[in-house]
Amino acid sequence: MRIAIGSDHRGVAARMRLIGLLERMGHTVVDCGSHGQDAVDYPDIAADVAGRVSHGTVDRGILLCCTGVGMAIAANKLPGVRAATCHDGVTAEMSRRHNDLNVLCLSAEMIGPEVQDKLIDTWLTTPFEGGRHARRVAKIASLEGHCGQ
Repeated sequence: MRIAIGSDHRGVAARMRLIGLLERMGHTVVDCGSHGQDAVDYPDIAADVAGRVSHGTVDRGILLCCTGVGMAIAANKLPGVRAATCHDGVTAEMSRRHNDLNVLCLSAEMIGPEVQDKLIDTWLTTPFEGGRHARRVAKIASLEGHCGQ
């Protein structure tokens, strides 16, 4: 699988560690930064990763910031992106089974490396169930661009 990964300045160390994990798992990784400790604006990183998912140049994306919440909000602005912050095995599994989540957002500081690794493994190996969930995901997609209409 081709996976884009990005983080703000608070997630650099976690992102670098996770790149190694993903490569050991056999995935092709596109590193979207950031590459230092200087403060960056997380929406810029989210736009890069989510844009690649939206355009289909990668299969999935992973984003990290302090909580993962800001990244999820920004990533969901791009067409076709379904991003959410997952913090335990249940949210990671159900995000795939029922929502076909294609961008996983993680906290770089509020969950430890072992939990991050488990969430990524669960998220990458859990299939989308389709069926009634496919109908719901299609309804979510139809909301894009409606601006409250």
